Amino acid sequence: MIEIKTPQEILKIKRSCALVAELLEELEKLIVPGVTTRELDEFAEDYIRRKRAIPAFKGYRNYPASICTSVNEVIVHGIPDDTKLKEGEIIGIDVGVLMDGYYGDAAKTFPVGKVQQQYLHLIQITKESLHIGIEQIKENNRIGDLSHAIQKHVERNGYNVIRDFVGHGVGIRLHEDPKIPNYGEPSTGPRLKTGMVLAIEPMVTMGSYEVEILPDQWTARTKDGSYSAHFEHTVAVTHTEALILTTT
Repeated sequence: MIEIKTPQEILKIKRSCALVAELLEELEKLIVPGVTTRELDEFAEDYIRRKRAIPAFKGYRNYPASICTSVNEVIVHGIPDDTKLKEGEIIGIDVGVLMDGYYGDAAKTFPVGKVQQQYLHLIQITKESLHIGIEQIKENNRIGDLSHAIQKHVERNGYNVIRDFVGHGVGIRLHEDPKIPNYGEPSTGPRLKTGMVLAIEPMVTMGSYEVEILPDQWTARTKDGSYSAHFEHTVAVTHTEALILTTT
């Protein structure tokens, strides 16, 4: 069941989303060769708690950390550890917070130091696909309209969208209906209504979209080892357009 939020609820979600966006900006400053993903996670948890919020991911289905750190071929759900980031890598960071009973959720992929142009292009196209999908979010459009727009842009540029993981609704739960694939046909799926709050999150790979899950039961990587990028915004549907909530 897709929940319609009141304007007051959307304001509360926006507060959580603004904290997520603020934190991603602070994390970007720390992403340099030699930093460990555990150090990024410790910074994030301290930052969230100092703002009197709760790290949404920590303990969620027993996930052990406050952020997801997905390096190179890892698509999503990489667990922070003592591995040091290296020059030329890329890292996707996914962050969620709970504040005043409402969730915010966003993700970005960052270069580590000087990165090859091909990987910067992957990051650019993934980010573009997110915003192209968001452009389709307006009342009476359908989920398939934004899903198709994302897929079309990604595939036009020679990449593939991951199919095993999708976007979702956000509110008093971290994951709500509807599911929002990054592929599909226009004019299909649930109709968009004012008051829906959606997390749109294209995950894009340079190779095959086939996925494998590592033995930790969380880390999802591309089966062929190709690099992957991930961007996510939480947005609210209005009468005329999408209101991006995960901004500072």
